[in-house]
Amino acid sequence: MKSRASHSLTARITLSFALISCVIVSGLGLYLYSSAKQALEARADYTLVGRVDRFRRLLHDLYNVRQMEERPALFEDMLGNESDVRIFQRLGEAKPFIQVNPDRMPVPALSPVPIGRAIGVDDLRPGVRADGIRVRWVAALAEIGDHGGLVRITAAYVMTQESQMLAAYRARVIGAIVLAALLSTLTSFMLLRRGLRPLRAMSGRAARITPANLAERLPERDAPAELRQFAQACNAMLDRLQAGYEHLSQFSADLAHEMRTPVNILMGQTQVALGQPRSGPEYEQVLESNLEELTRLARIIENILFLSRAGHDAAALEREPLALLPELHKIAAYFEGLAQERGMDFEIIASGTCHANAVMWQRAVSNLVVNAIRYGQAGTRITLRAGADASGSRVTVDNQGQPLSQGELDRMFGRFYRGDRSRSGRTESNGLGLAIVAAIMTLHGGRADARALDGGGVSFRLQFPPPKPGDAGQGRHVDG
Repeated sequence: MKSRASHSLTARITLSFALISCVIVSGLGLYLYSSAKQALEARADYTLVGRVDRFRRLLHDLYNVRQMEERPALFEDMLGNESDVRIFQRLGEAKPFIQVNPDRMPVPALSPVPIGRAIGVDDLRPGVRADGIRVRWVAALAEIGDHGGLVRITAAYVMTQESQMLAAYRARVIGAIVLAALLSTLTSFMLLRRGLRPLRAMSGRAARITPANLAERLPERDAPAELRQFAQACNAMLDRLQAGYEHLSQFSADLAHEMRTPVNILMGQTQVALGQPRSGPEYEQVLESNLEELTRLARIIENILFLSRAGHDAAALEREPLALLPELHKIAAYFEGLAQERGMDFEIIASGTCHANAVMWQRAVSNLVVNAIRYGQAGTRITLRAGADASGSRVTVDNQGQPLSQGELDRMFGRFYRGDRSRSGRTESNGLGLAIVAAIMTLHGGRADARALDGGGVSFRLQFPPPKPGDAGQGRHVDG
């Protein structure tokens, strides 16, 4: 069984319009029916009051009851409705001298309106005939002439014609409700089909979007204003998905290429070693070479896992104040031997405090230092600078080397980017070091960038945000 939310939007809105139309027409019909009913009942009341009052005037114009008895038809037909009740009875006599009650309805106990008081609508009493038709009863005293005696008039008006009129009107109201529901359903369905045509066009266009056709976009220019914003949001989402898909495809290709080399080396060296019997030292040499390649693979896997987790660790990132000068001295001391192999040394200019995760801060700066040692010109100096102010803290790593364009510098922070083969061919880089730096800075809410130095070389800069209110160590500085 389909849930309510799975039904067609056109069907749901159409049914809603039909329901609203039925409610409005029903309410209007009920109001008009009630108004007509009240008007007919009021007319019947005033008709009955007027005719009984006319009886009283006619009786007053007579000299005695005998004159009335000689002309009974005049009073019997006066109400003009064959179902009406007319009963004339002299006071003190048990039997009425005129009695017209075609349906033999029981006469209720009524208090007659006395002589000298006009009959009002409030003197009428409601009743119901056996078949459910409403009846209005009234009783009044009338005087014959000036001193000819008193007569009790009992009259009833049976609303036969009014009931027929109301039944016909009720049938028309029901027919109008049904017709309005049908017309509103048909009209709203046609309008919705036409109005939702742009949405169906968008659905058709969206169905054509596949991994092989990511450039397809939803139409915005011809879309209604209500759908234009939706189309723009979808297109922006598709732009992000396309960029992410292309990045993922490139990343997968680069990863496969990066891992293929050590795997091929491992397979080749192992096959050669197994091709013929070897001595112990020869097997040891093969195992050492394989260990180097396995270490390279482990480093690649570790870096990839770090990048994959980086987007989920920002909330749990623990920060602490780090004195910049001592931290930079630790890093320089750690990489001093590697720098001396290329005839390079360090210059450190730092002061202030950085509020960051200690392990990640050290890894980001270390990656920049390793990059400077690998790609810097041999025999040059690597300068480490750091400082802090109200806008946050900064760490820069400058090294001398061949000139690079700003476009190449901007691409350095992408995954597996290693520049041209002349720069990367002699290194053991897997192209993930600067990507990890960018991921660490994103976790801290900062940024990493690079710019070319005059005369050749690169300056890498890390910009950390200031500590948030309430963080431990806020405002504490350690100057070198």
